[in-house]
Amino acid sequence: MNNQEVLAFTHSSAVIFEPNHYHQAIKDDRWVEVINKKLVVSESNNTWTLMSLPANKTTIGCKWVFKVKYFSNVTVEHFKARLVVKGYTQTDGIDFHDTFSPVVKLVTVRNLLAIAMSKRLLY
Repeated sequence: MNNQEVLAFTHSSAVIFEPNHYHQAIKDDRWVEVINKKLVVSESNNTWTLMSLPANKTTIGCKWVFKVKYFSNVTVEHFKARLVVKGYTQTDGIDFHDTFSPVVKLVTVRNLLAIAMSKRLLY
């Protein structure tokens, strides 16, 4: 294992690596398939619009984040890839306010509502 690969999990004799960079991921067909599916879904959901860059403006970069998800019995559930923006390249007041969107999991909402009900905070 080199210093650019992260050991995700060891099960039996199989070792699955989570790549840190796109150029590492494209060497494995499993990650290429996940990337392609993610791009197709994003395009079909109209996640972004291809536009010309205005004069005197620079782009905000992005990177792929890779994760192996496991079942509770330690077998691989699926491979996950996300395309994320490099927010640290943004400038406050120029492009900072346009890209933040909070996300909450439904499980979290359910748990909060259950706690509120048990404490009689909701009627």
